[in-house]
Amino acid sequence: MELQQMRYVVAVAETNSFTRAAERCLVVQSALSHQIARLERELGARLFERTSRRVRLTPAGEAFLPAARQCLDAAERAAAEVAAAVGEVRGRLAVGLIPTVAAVDIPAALHDFREQYPHVRVSLRVGASEDLVEQVRQGAIDVAFLGLPTTQRPQGVAARELARGRLVAVVAPDHPLAEEPAVNLRRLSAEVFVDLPAGTAGRAQSDQAFWAAGLSRDVAFEVTSADFIARLVGQGLGVAMLPSAYAPQLAGVVTIEVTDAPTRVEYVVWSRFSRTPAASAFLAVLHITPRDRHDP
Repeated sequence: MELQQMRYVVAVAETNSFTRAAERCLVVQSALSHQIARLERELGARLFERTSRRVRLTPAGEAFLPAARQCLDAAERAAAEVAAAVGEVRGRLAVGLIPTVAAVDIPAALHDFREQYPHVRVSLRVGASEDLVEQVRQGAIDVAFLGLPTTQRPQGVAARELARGRLVAVVAPDHPLAEEPAVNLRRLSAEVFVDLPAGTAGRAQSDQAFWAAGLSRDVAFEVTSADFIARLVGQGLGVAMLPSAYAPQLAGVVTIEVTDAPTRVEYVVWSRFSRTPAASAFLAVLHITPRDRHDP
């Protein structure tokens, strides 16, 4: 069993096509098909069902794919560790972030990182804070930027607090509140809200604030994108509460101070147990030096 064969299997599984997989791997299709057939003979099972219309994984292929990806990742990490040992940072860097991250200028940080380490391939994944923490724990993401209520802290990962900031109200320009210098939660509770999905960390900070004040509110629209929240608010479909450092980036809405607003804490997190050379280099660009590989 060879790593190249595993790469071919992963490519076919991801493209659902031997032709497109060959193009991705820069080989002729006959060579790719031959190597996969050879691997299937070695394993004693077919990995793909092939018809004139489609290619899909067999149950054996479904079982083989996760392990193949792990082997390829391990091989790439081994090569990156060797390169780091001789003073060169290579490999991949997976960065996760919430849509409203404001404590760090991510594009600028990646620009600086790319200038110093041009051989590292970077992937960005946008998601909810709790999902990003889990992906860091599992090793799917190297570094992630989160926003959590003050009542929560990232668990099972190394973390560094970056900033704290209060939420502000966001309303349409023609909303009755748009001319107000400030509002409180009681006044906002009479409005219809656009917010993140229930159960997410970004939603929790607002839910907890209204609950602590003995207030309820009507969240009529649940949206996973902060930019789209602002678009719905701009159409007059409701009001929202978003981080004060992020809100100035939004167009077509008005922000208002909330006198009793909740506070959000932004963190950068990484694995407590293993850190790739690329992840360590990226943290250094952010001027973060973990004490050791088990930095809490």
